[in-house]
Amino acid sequence: MSSKTKHIRDKWRGKTWYMVVAPSFFGNIELGSIPAQEEKLMIGRVVEATLYDITGDFSHHYLKMFFQINQIDGKSAKTLFKGHEYSRDYLRSLVRRRTTKVDGLFKLTTKDGYKLRISVSALTLSRIKTSQEKIIRTMMEKTIKEKAVALTLDQFVQEMVLGKIASDIYNQAKLVAPLRHVGIRKSKLIAAPAKLPEAPVEAVPAPVAAPT
Repeated sequence: MSSKTKHIRDKWRGKTWYMVVAPSFFGNIELGSIPAQEEKLMIGRVVEATLYDITGDFSHHYLKMFFQINQIDGKSAKTLFKGHEYSRDYLRSLVRRRTTKVDGLFKLTTKDGYKLRISVSALTLSRIKTSQEKIIRTMMEKTIKEKAVALTLDQFVQEMVLGKIASDIYNQAKLVAPLRHVGIRKSKLIAAPAKLPEAPVEAVPAPVAAPT
């Protein structure tokens, strides 16, 4: 055995593997395991999964989810919802010629004090007027902010990624113009309540190994 191979093996042997767990409102689903030399090095790391990994519903494979490790409990790494986004391929598949894509970018605060930045998109069946775009964007903002005031972060995230909020927007906006798709294509947690300890906002994503 070469000294290089032995060094690599010793390096991995010195690491501890932690099972990354989704937040409780996602059923504490195990997302995979990652290694770390020290427990403290786990805090703040961001892991990526898909909504399919959580729900088991293949129709959710296009939705990428991001979770930030904020607590270590034994060999379990507990997480906080960090954000989500559509996969590039899925977003590209939604765009059609001779149609209009209405985008809205909103900042909001949930009932329990979490601050989020949300990107909403509505895609029409044909081109629409600028005045119609403005009305749809106003409807987006009104629905999003009303939901945020009424829901905790856990409740808001569930309704957001499972399509309930987008459905509410669709049902209103379709009265303004025929729509093909409405969705919250991206979100990002930008601040937690001051009373809670905050992990660093930006972190380098860590690779997730599939559970054995």
